[in-house]
Amino acid sequence: MSNNTSQTCNTESLRTVVEVRPEILECDVVRFQNNKEKWVAFVGLLDGRPYEIFTGLQDDEEGIVLPKNVNAGKIIKCVNPDGTKRYDFQFENRKGYKTTVEGLSEKFNPEYWNYAKLISGILRYGMPIENVVKLVSSMEMRTDSINNWAAGVERALKKYLPSGTN
Repeated sequence: MSNNTSQTCNTESLRTVVEVRPEILECDVVRFQNNKEKWVAFVGLLDGRPYEIFTGLQDDEEGIVLPKNVNAGKIIKCVNPDGTKRYDFQFENRKGYKTTVEGLSEKFNPEYWNYAKLISGILRYGMPIENVVKLVSSMEMRTDSINNWAAGVERALKKYLPSGTN
């Protein structure tokens, strides 16, 4: 009896899942605007692929002030003395000096943070980027601000779609 079923090999599905987050991840900074508001996304990368995302409004009062030329850096996982975790963003300026924005995980709206943790979990377990973008775009949010946030996440992740993907 022959089996005429053909199988295709999707290299995206062959990725190794890295459950334990490395202490330091390379990071891209993606800025965008929604409804005249300035937003920023920090996309943590593992082997050049999105592994996690932090995003929200840029807010001078809360400390997310980055020079316009900062497009990359590192996201560093820190453990506080009480055992809680935080994530810091570090970049080098033009002279090579390092600047660290501490508590990146505390800088954004807690609702955005919770959704970002969910999306980061999906990224960590290897869902193809095009499916993550489709998932985020299909989410129905309760408020305009969270809809703007989701649109920004979608926009930030589209940068990592394989060539030729719509």
